[in-house]
Amino acid sequence: MRAEQQVAPATAQQNLVSLLIARAARADVVGATAYEGGAWKDVSWGAILAEVRRLSAALVGQGIKPGDRVAIFAATSLRWCVVDLAVSAARAVTIPIYASNTPEEVQYILDHSGASLLFVDDDVPDGRQPGRLSRVRACIASATAVKGLVLFEGAPGPSEMAYRDFIATGDAVEKADPQGFQARVAAIKMGDPCLFIYTSGTTGNPKGVQLTHGNWAYEASASAQIGLMVPDDSVMLFLPLAHSFAQVVKAAWLSMGFKMVFSRGTDKLMADLVETSPSVLPSVPRIFEKVYEGVVSNGSAAPGMKGRLFRWAMRHFDEYVSARLQGREYASLGFGLARRLVFSKVRTTLDAKLGGKMRLFVSGGAPLSRKIAYFFDLLGFVVLEGYGLTETSAAATINRHGKVKIGTVGPPIPGCEVKIAHDGEILIRGPNIMLGYYRNAEATQEAIAPDGWFRSGDIGEIDADGSVRITDRKKDIIVTAGGKNVAPQNIENSLKTRPIISQVMVYGDKRKYLSALITLNEEAAKRVLVAAGAPPAKSYAELGKRPEIVKAVQAVIDEFNEHEPPYNQLKRFALMDHDFSQETGELTPTLKVKRKACTTKYQAVLDGLYDGEKVTI
Repeated sequence: MRAEQQVAPATAQQNLVSLLIARAARADVVGATAYEGGAWKDVSWGAILAEVRRLSAALVGQGIKPGDRVAIFAATSLRWCVVDLAVSAARAVTIPIYASNTPEEVQYILDHSGASLLFVDDDVPDGRQPGRLSRVRACIASATAVKGLVLFEGAPGPSEMAYRDFIATGDAVEKADPQGFQARVAAIKMGDPCLFIYTSGTTGNPKGVQLTHGNWAYEASASAQIGLMVPDDSVMLFLPLAHSFAQVVKAAWLSMGFKMVFSRGTDKLMADLVETSPSVLPSVPRIFEKVYEGVVSNGSAAPGMKGRLFRWAMRHFDEYVSARLQGREYASLGFGLARRLVFSKVRTTLDAKLGGKMRLFVSGGAPLSRKIAYFFDLLGFVVLEGYGLTETSAAATINRHGKVKIGTVGPPIPGCEVKIAHDGEILIRGPNIMLGYYRNAEATQEAIAPDGWFRSGDIGEIDADGSVRITDRKKDIIVTAGGKNVAPQNIENSLKTRPIISQVMVYGDKRKYLSALITLNEEAAKRVLVAAGAPPAKSYAELGKRPEIVKAVQAVIDEFNEHEPPYNQLKRFALMDHDFSQETGELTPTLKVKRKACTTKYQAVLDGLYDGEKVTI
């Protein structure tokens, strides 16, 4: 790893478009790989710049002026990045919209931001919602600021234009003013807004976080100094570009010049890994959880001696994790044998499923379970967990190569300061802090102190080595009727390491005891029925009603409770008739549970877990 140094003050020459121009000096070097026309195709830096340049000219020709807002409602793709960079090159502001947003959410963001132009990709239904184009058309008439719609695919209707036709309008603008592109890029100021990222909104309406060109210039520079990725890397991106985590990966891409591989989406992620063999995967914890669940579920269900050997090895792994969580080393003859006989084979199998060249994972967006982190570490995979918020341009801290401290999110990135307030809240200051919330001065003043410290809303601590440990969200802490403070995420992360459990939401604020809403891992639940010799369930909803499944989940809860103090134990739970998802409103786009939304939506179910007991005020 390269030595870290303080980040030099950002200049106008360091904005992301100028970095792209520098990359394209070697025009034939591959900058990206994308799936197009049924095959993976390499795209050069020169081709990327040429398209950004044409599109930027088209935006200017269509009347987009400095400071105007241009929205993107699309899945992660190379074209998404092209539009984003072209908007910056027109000195306008990108308004990312999560691909999973409902028409009502889309309309709110369009109205609040005042976006005058909207790019949208496809009209393919996802099984729970209509396609994005249909969702836009359902709300666009009410979004009065929007003057035009640009379609990546499909036939345009009134006030709409196909992308290929829109970008072609830039050719005349470019011909009339061939120096205009460079002049606009040179005129970008570090304090100018670059993106308004609307927070995913675990509570209430999202706030528009104003992030500047200076924020991203800093993140690009800091990423390069840390040496997180290297130019020879191939980085798979599936994260939503409406999230700051993906945006910092984009900044690192332009800063370091590695090849970006654009995944076809989470449903095809595993296939994409095998087909393209990337070396780095930035990911949210839910992906690690699913990989872990798959390995444990399949291994435990293997017939005969193979299954017994795997279950024996996992018992040793559980003892190993327990020791590490207590700060003890763990070594035994059995564990050594388990590593050689079982976990070495698991490593080989999993490595092949990840494409065979994976050298590094970056985890962010939510806390990663320490048990799962220890599992990947045991297999020899490097997982660098980091921490940040939309308001801090994503990265604020991250573990470093060769210095991973599981259970922490590492020390601050160069140039960023972190300290702990008297009430345990994590405070952050540096060039990565947002400009403020758009059209919300009151919330901005509440979030950023006069001396520049940003109040994160997270509770944590800093160890002797300077590594930050997150313990919970300040607003998520449950205070029981008995006055005990409980961190629900710790309980949820622990339970999600059990193969039969998919999602958990712990509840109990002002109640006498804790309860939980639990969703099932469908495949693991079906295996429980097979092992019990019970008839198969006809649907997901039926699984939660089967006594064999209830018994299996209760056993998991009982095992958890054995190691917890009384106030931290789950007394009752409800098995849901569907898994939580973005489309049904329980998860954010980064797959975190929307606690307030779930509480409101399932209040009757939760009340039923207390036999009619009223909330204690």
